Amino acid sequence: MIAITNIDFEFGGRYLFKNANWHIKTNERIGLVGRNGTGKSTLLRVINGEYGVGAGSISKPKDLTIGFLNQDNLSFETDEPIVKVAMQAYQRALDLEIEIEQVLKKMETDHSDEIMHLLADKQHEYEVLDGYNIHFKCEKVLEGLGFSTAQLTQPYKNFSGGWRMRVMLAKLLLQNPDLLMLDEPTNHLDLPTIEWLEEYLKSYAGTVVVVSHDREFLDRMTTKTVEVANQLLYEYPGNYEFYLEAKQERIGLQKRQFDNQQQFIKDQERLISRFKAKASKAAMAQSRMKMLDKMDKIESPDEDNSDVNIQFRIAKNSGRIITELNHVSKSFPNIDILKNSTGRIERGDKIALIGANGKGKSTLLRMIAGTEKFEGEIKPGYNLQQSFYAQHQLESLNIKHEILEELQHHSTERTETELRTILGCFLFSGDDVFKKIKVLSGGEKARVALAKTLLTEANFLLLDEPTNHLDMRAINILTQALQMYQGTYIIVSHDRHFISQTANKIWWIEDQELKEYPGTYAEWEARNLKLAETNNKSVANKSSSKSNQQTKANKSTQQSKSSNNQLQKTKKKFDELEKDIETRKLKITNIESSFSLPENAINADKILELQKVLAAEKNSLIQLEQDFEKIFEEMMGLEK
Repeated sequence: MIAITNIDFEFGGRYLFKNANWHIKTNERIGLVGRNGTGKSTLLRVINGEYGVGAGSISKPKDLTIGFLNQDNLSFETDEPIVKVAMQAYQRALDLEIEIEQVLKKMETDHSDEIMHLLADKQHEYEVLDGYNIHFKCEKVLEGLGFSTAQLTQPYKNFSGGWRMRVMLAKLLLQNPDLLMLDEPTNHLDLPTIEWLEEYLKSYAGTVVVVSHDREFLDRMTTKTVEVANQLLYEYPGNYEFYLEAKQERIGLQKRQFDNQQQFIKDQERLISRFKAKASKAAMAQSRMKMLDKMDKIESPDEDNSDVNIQFRIAKNSGRIITELNHVSKSFPNIDILKNSTGRIERGDKIALIGANGKGKSTLLRMIAGTEKFEGEIKPGYNLQQSFYAQHQLESLNIKHEILEELQHHSTERTETELRTILGCFLFSGDDVFKKIKVLSGGEKARVALAKTLLTEANFLLLDEPTNHLDMRAINILTQALQMYQGTYIIVSHDRHFISQTANKIWWIEDQELKEYPGTYAEWEARNLKLAETNNKSVANKSSSKSNQQTKANKSTQQSKSSNNQLQKTKKKFDELEKDIETRKLKITNIESSFSLPENAINADKILELQKVLAAEKNSLIQLEQDFEKIFEEMMGLEK
């Protein structure tokens, strides 16, 4: 589909890409990952034709259609309702609607064959474009992205930036381009909408390239990962979890190659130093010097060991009960958040408050923090010291301060060494700590504000969307910090992987009531899946029981005749699959063994090729084992 060959791209006086290559194929779902500032969003703009490359080439078919979602989409303004904005995806069909209406009006006075043929042609084109269903498809996508039916007719200009981005996303999805490029599509989306988008993209007919810091989204949706690092593009034939494992293998190989080359260089430099002064050996020494100058140097691997190595202190321990909610109610004009609801937070609770936008999660957090009025009682526990983090904390940072200075004003009892150590945990090292707050990006400000929150020595944290603006390294650091935190906290977040790593209890608001599940997010998901399956089976059983009773007698005779033949066929297939599985397992073992062969261990291209083959074989084995289980169950059913 698109071939990126040996491209160079320079931006702001430094190279983002140098001799980089990438081949984007049809029907791929690709996660584009890498640290902030490595050029992920820039690369999407290069592919989109917004930026030119300094060297190399980008080849793509002339008829290729590209859809690109990025923050620039928010500059669009209109008074039209959002349904009409999204409908612009079907511009030709909309034009045909007007043209057909004009022809029909003309037919009131013109009954010629020519006008009849014109109408037939336009109606045929309209039908080919699926024009009769575009209104339904548009409403379906908008509602899938979280809009209510009533909101569809409201003006676009009345919505905030996050909701406007959803409208632009809906428009792109409806355009159905060959290549869909999405830059942080899950930003501002709630959990149900992220899950809907995930399923939509998994069945998307074209190719999808996604830049995202949502690890769970990438794990569930992508089939390939491309990392931007060291001015190059590294491809991995799997999702984000596969990429993390394969990257460690690549870094290990690169480290061995780097160490071997450094040792070789030292040996040659020692030899040159020994013999360059001897006339009989000078030519040899000169030759070795030229060889070292021309040698392609292997870069030292950039290992991401962002481990938090500091304990965040708690000034004093709280009582067993942190907070109690007694008969709490909260409402706004035209919306009820809570009605006569109760709840309790106990010492050691790590609560994730989840759910769709508009349910009142942030409102509830403010109520517990004491900054939002409500009816009823929220009773704080003994010795409670709380600290509240929300997006407005970024604006409360003193823009005149340097980063280190901001923390010094906030935590006067800590030494500069302690504060610099903490800032290092939050990815501010060396002279970075002397940056002014006013020049920081949103992600950098969020890291400073989070460091301040964890420095309060509070025993109860309230964190509202703490992963917003953070890249994966920073999210990983925050996760580690919370895992080591000895106090209690409640987090509002839509990041499923972050929740699964930090929460031991789940809260959500349903029917104006606060609900609780006393377990992890994975357990909560499994519980919901089981409930859904039980409900589906119950409905299916009720609808089919009567029909089954009527047809059971008629089918029994026919089934008894064919069951023996079917059983023999199934057993044969069972034996074939069993042999195929054993053969596949042996092949995987042989491939894994080949990684350690000397001729492969020093060949990066060969290792990557083996990784791709191994991944394909493992996927085939998984499919075979799934087929084997189905056949086994079928055979057991026939033998009864």
